[in-house]
Amino acid sequence: MFPWRRREREAASASTRPADALRQIHNLEVRSRVLADEMLLGTYRSVFRGSGLEFEEVREYEQGDDIRSIDWNVTARMGSPFVKKYREDRELAIFLVVDVSSSTWFGSAERSKRELAAEVGTLLAAVALRNNDRVGLLLFSDHIERYLPPRAGREHLLRVIRELVSAEPVRARTDIGGAVRFLRNVTKKHAVVFLLSDFLDADFSAPLRRLAQKHDVIALTLNDPRELELPAVGVIALEDAETGAIDVIDTGRASVREAYGRAARERRGERRRAFVRMAVDVADLSTDRPFVPALQALFNARSRRH
Repeated sequence: MFPWRRREREAASASTRPADALRQIHNLEVRSRVLADEMLLGTYRSVFRGSGLEFEEVREYEQGDDIRSIDWNVTARMGSPFVKKYREDRELAIFLVVDVSSSTWFGSAERSKRELAAEVGTLLAAVALRNNDRVGLLLFSDHIERYLPPRAGREHLLRVIRELVSAEPVRARTDIGGAVRFLRNVTKKHAVVFLLSDFLDADFSAPLRRLAQKHDVIALTLNDPRELELPAVGVIALEDAETGAIDVIDTGRASVREAYGRAARERRGERRRAFVRMAVDVADLSTDRPFVPALQALFNARSRRH
């Protein structure tokens, strides 16, 4: 049985059991809130700051104040220096843009790439909402599957989790450009965009570059170890989850396995170079590894840079 088909049937079966779905949503929420408080919230706050400053009051100048903050009009009227005091506008709009195309249902480890995206998305939503930011969700394949505008509150977090875990498996390609164009149309103010995808899309650089010119875009790539290395198990049929095309190969031949691995590494290297050219931060996530350390490393690197 092809792995993505097995995952598809399991997911479809799970969607018919409301009690199991509710239990999964509850477990994800509890785990994400714990991880948010213990591991990511402090770093998140230092990295993702508010969109601007709001004027709060004018007060007398004190030793050490930045002279650039002096309000010269008030100073002239009062005869002594006064400075403007600002308060950071902390609220941010955080968008989770999640690929649910056919290829994300593949998984050779304990979870599929789709399940990995749901866990990561839930944690990011929990961290953002604990920080009083608003969270929006966009699920896409070769079209827009679901869109939730940015909102705050626990009820909204539960809605986000429910959408992440209950997306129906469908055979569809990846169209990152279409998702990016939709997002650019629905959000005009600066936002933080987490794009979770395996990026099995040939032409996403141009639209993603335009998105990154206005918004803070972070690419979280979904990977599976079998996409980099084939086991030596003899003749097998590989099915392209998004097109249905089937290719029969002999994994017992070392040259076949080496060519497969080399092509996969070249694709990953080119993808990373594309992100560098676009000035988009990226973290590689895998179905066979914990994802929290990768997120911590990403946030810490951004914190040092800022």
